[in-house]
Amino acid sequence: MKKALIAFGMLLMAAPANADLITKHSTSVQLTVDAAASQATRLGSSYSVSGSNVSATLGGLTAPASATDAATMNAGTYTQTTAGSAFSFTESFNQGDAIPTGTTVSSGVVGTLPAFGSVTTTAGGVAGSLAGTIDSAGTMSLTAGGAGTSATGQFVSEITIK
Repeated sequence: MKKALIAFGMLLMAAPANADLITKHSTSVQLTVDAAASQATRLGSSYSVSGSNVSATLGGLTAPASATDAATMNAGTYTQTTAGSAFSFTESFNQGDAIPTGTTVSSGVVGTLPAFGSVTTTAGGVAGSLAGTIDSAGTMSLTAGGAGTSATGQFVSEITIK
């Protein structure tokens, strides 16, 4: 009996449980419309010649008339070294891009893109009916937009017990 009384007394001495319960809730909406983009790479002029059984006064590139023009080709003169014998001959020229006078951007739109040898252009997104709302209760609503858009909604609930 004495042991039961001691055990009951120890139970009464136990401290009450103390715990803090913290909850956090957040809702967010992100709307994105892709921008138009253009990547242009200016290509330079190149000239090459190769052959066998050919005499040559080599051609080459001629410096441009102005700093914004591309180099041009200066043709060489070539003759077969031994008449009637086999020969091979290859000449190639690629004229590079001239430098444009300038490109202007107005209201996020490029009026004229440069005509370079390598150009990649991406159309901009169209917002259309793209929309997202959150009301005072944390309820979200997303409406799809046109091409090149995205709508992302997120609800986060966090519970912490200390």
